[in-house]
Amino acid sequence: MTRGVSRRRFLQTSLATTASVGIFNLQKAFAERSAERVEAVVIGSGFGGAVASLRLGTAGIETVVLERGRWWEITDAGDTFCTSQKPDGRSTWLSPTTLALFGQTPIDVYTGVLDIKVGDGISALRGAGVGGSSLVYNGITYQPTQELFYQVFPRSINYEELDRVYYPRVRSILKPSPIPDDILATQFYLASRIFLEQATKANLKARKLDINVDWDIVRQEIAGTKVPSTILGEIYYGINSGAKQSLDRNYLKMALSTGCVQIRPLHVVTEIEESDNNRFRITCNQINEQGVVVDKKTIVCRYLFLAAGSIGTTELLLRAKNTGKLRRLNEQVGKLWGNNGDTLGLIATVGQTNPTQGGPAAIAIEDFDNPISPVAIQQFPFPGLPEGTYNVFGIALTKPEGYFTYDASKQTANLVWPQNSANDQKIKNAALDTYQRLNQANGTTLAAAPGTGITGHPLGGATIGAVCNPYGRVHGYPNLFVVDGAFIPGSTACTNPSLTIAALAERSMDRFLNGNFKD
Repeated sequence: MTRGVSRRRFLQTSLATTASVGIFNLQKAFAERSAERVEAVVIGSGFGGAVASLRLGTAGIETVVLERGRWWEITDAGDTFCTSQKPDGRSTWLSPTTLALFGQTPIDVYTGVLDIKVGDGISALRGAGVGGSSLVYNGITYQPTQELFYQVFPRSINYEELDRVYYPRVRSILKPSPIPDDILATQFYLASRIFLEQATKANLKARKLDINVDWDIVRQEIAGTKVPSTILGEIYYGINSGAKQSLDRNYLKMALSTGCVQIRPLHVVTEIEESDNNRFRITCNQINEQGVVVDKKTIVCRYLFLAAGSIGTTELLLRAKNTGKLRRLNEQVGKLWGNNGDTLGLIATVGQTNPTQGGPAAIAIEDFDNPISPVAIQQFPFPGLPEGTYNVFGIALTKPEGYFTYDASKQTANLVWPQNSANDQKIKNAALDTYQRLNQANGTTLAAAPGTGITGHPLGGATIGAVCNPYGRVHGYPNLFVVDGAFIPGSTACTNPSLTIAALAERSMDRFLNGNFKD
């Protein structure tokens, strides 16, 4: 009797399980049939995503670019972006206040242009919008030296090839150039001139940086025929005059002109997973400008390019790994993250400095013979600084000892940076050594010691060798590629990362389009 009852229960359970699996498979099959199908999807429209979308479109490959932020078109009225003096919701991504770095002013919740990932030991800034971080960065287009490059990257990436082919290719589209002397001589760039003069007095090598801005528009700002924006240090919330040559105005514009690329703003990707026949299924929420979900969409593609930045790309991969949606991802996902050796400091000097004016960053000290570690120091404007000071920003070599953990209950990745480790102290001490020599020669003082608690250059999490091959192809997935800062092991060798990210993406896309996908 008991055996008969047990058998009936077993059969009932088996039938229920079979029915459940059948319903699940039917739902999955329906979702597959109802999903939009395209050849390629690019997630993110920053430097890696912009490069990928242009090269895919030029090759005639049907491509959809999914961007979480809005499209920021420069208006003739010069009011596209808010200003640091009068911040509003346009400043900050879906937050009731501006970032603490800028004073935490109450604002309306909106899909603003600047976002922050608050981690354990560090916070990372990133852009949000069509053009990604090119909307909010300082425009610095900076190539590392070969010697320092190979202190970070493996020999499987050929520096000579980058120098000969890919760095020039990116520059030919961005068209960066150093600050002209007539602009540097104006009152707006007083802090830059002081920095250059004090570096020379301290026998520190200093030079003009290539900057991704249109200097003719800056001249129009100075003449009063364009809204003053660049010259007033309005960098981090976007430049209203249109002087910043962000990616929406070059790479992405060119991609759209191919007729094969669609850019879809306000599409937040929530999940990536395997589909049939080596394809991928992308789930995303279409939101309005207040962040409210207005539609849920599914896209199936043959080729998937991850370009959501170090934070966004790593979070998508970690989620897919932990939920079993991309089962062949290895244990290295989320590791080997770094802050590019970023430090912030403040120099106090004598007399007027105009520290909130001028921009973007124009001058760099290259202290590559620093006895502690090679370091580059840049000066750029910053809101709220007192007269008699100027902001300084250091970039050093760093080890990728940061990492992400995954919180399954919140489905988010948590960033961890071991602040005060030997590596972290080395970064700060290298910058401090340069500042001490600068101060000794000029009678200046360090008003704020170098700190590593915040970075504008998050790098790593899905790095070369560990997660990807040297061309960004993810191990175990022949049609999945990482083409953004997540690919880079923590540092771009004492330079700002944008140029190297774009050059490596150009290199990866050449290899992809030539059909060589071997690990």
